[in-house]
Amino acid sequence: MDMKLEVVVLPVTDVDKAKGFYETVGFTLDVDHRAGDAFRVVQLTPPGSACSVTFGTGISTTEPGSIQGLHLVVTDIDATRAELVERGIDVSELFHFGAEGQASGPDPDRRDYGTYASFSDPDGNGWLIQERRGAAVR
Repeated sequence: MDMKLEVVVLPVTDVDKAKGFYETVGFTLDVDHRAGDAFRVVQLTPPGSACSVTFGTGISTTEPGSIQGLHLVVTDIDATRAELVERGIDVSELFHFGAEGQASGPDPDRRDYGTYASFSDPDGNGWLIQERRGAAVR
């Protein structure tokens, strides 16, 4: 069996504001389609990803901002964070998880999947940036 996650639906309040935000983050616009005032779908894809996000009008009844824990895996979290900050995105400082829970700074051993940063879209949908340094990101 072969399954691929293609799209994650994000609930947003303002489609144009969300579209602008994700374009600023660096996502590529794939689709912006309207079928009257009651239906619009916008789909964007993170650079290098096979999975996209979609949002719009008439496509979700989920509360805006209720999606949390979406992961963007990168090979260089320092460079990614710096670029996002340069683009005006409010990104947290780096953190990791240790024996006492969440701690400031990168993973002390810089283990794959051990260092994080976070940001949210204008509605509060939450993203984690996670570093995998050892090999190309899948």
